Amino acid sequence: MTSLSVPGVSLYTTPRVVPSHSVPDTIPCALCTVASYHARLSTTPVLPDRVLAVPYRYRYGRRRVVRAESNDSREPMVPPYNVLITGSSKGIGYALAKEFLKAGDNVVLCSRSADRVESAVESLRKEFGEQHVWGTVCDVREGKDVKALVEFAREKLKYIDIWINNAGSNAYSYKPLIETSDDALMEVVTTNTLGLMICCREAINMMRNQSRGGHIFNIDGAGSDGRPTPRFAAYGATKRSVVHLTKSLQAELQMNEVNNVMVHNLSPGMVTTDLLMAGATTKQAKFFINILAEPPDVVADYLVPSIRSIASSQSMKPTYVRFLTGVKAYSRIFSRLAFGARRNKYVMED
Repeated sequence: MTSLSVPGVSLYTTPRVVPSHSVPDTIPCALCTVASYHARLSTTPVLPDRVLAVPYRYRYGRRRVVRAESNDSREPMVPPYNVLITGSSKGIGYALAKEFLKAGDNVVLCSRSADRVESAVESLRKEFGEQHVWGTVCDVREGKDVKALVEFAREKLKYIDIWINNAGSNAYSYKPLIETSDDALMEVVTTNTLGLMICCREAINMMRNQSRGGHIFNIDGAGSDGRPTPRFAAYGATKRSVVHLTKSLQAELQMNEVNNVMVHNLSPGMVTTDLLMAGATTKQAKFFINILAEPPDVVADYLVPSIRSIASSQSMKPTYVRFLTGVKAYSRIFSRLAFGARRNKYVMED
């Protein structure tokens, strides 16, 4: 936290600077995948240092924590890592895949579209070879598809170290909820909420039986910090649930003494994907997209080393990896208001 005076901003408010005691770690913005700074790293109870110094597992009893010595014999997780990314045939998912491949890792791509998967795999294989990237069709809304994805990953790589839940949708719809069709609502809710739950379930079931364990990263989005998301209310509501689901899974893993799997949150910030740019139709949206958004490759270049460092640390502490921090966002807003920086960078403003 810092004492810089900054505003609370969004794509539907006029930018202004007001006094504030502190700066949150994130800001709200349309399809800005920045989660709440209140969604902190863990639901793990705070225990005395003398307890944390020893590898204990914790069982929740009545009004007390009962300690048991850990039998964790997890195999060290060392590179190259095996990575699975949902929704990875384009946009930030594709950029993340490419960055992992640059680092020498192996990647499994998936998407609903067979044509896009084929095209993405072909493109990446030309650059990184055929023995490092594979792809398959998967609709995360269907449990049978996700189970098949797990089997595909096992067949190609035997195990997955890092699973990134990137698949998401706002049905490319920017309108009030009262004007949103049933089909659009079902698309958003089943993809972003049901699909995420199914993927987390299957990823945990896969990883807990692996000698190396594994890390799951859930990508957040606008609304995950609890602020309103007019014109895409359903999307914001589903992204609010991402943070809660991650924290609940962290608690469940602890209660069930699953100490070789951890679920984290991943926040790419505003990324210049088709999904974001489809909403650049208002003055406020254009203003913040120009100031805060970055191309997928820039975001992936920052996030992938952070993700890989979590795996290499051998730690199973929950983390929240953010690209667009509060300090970075508000410094850009100040630069724009003071010096006109980044005007018309991506879209022409009125």
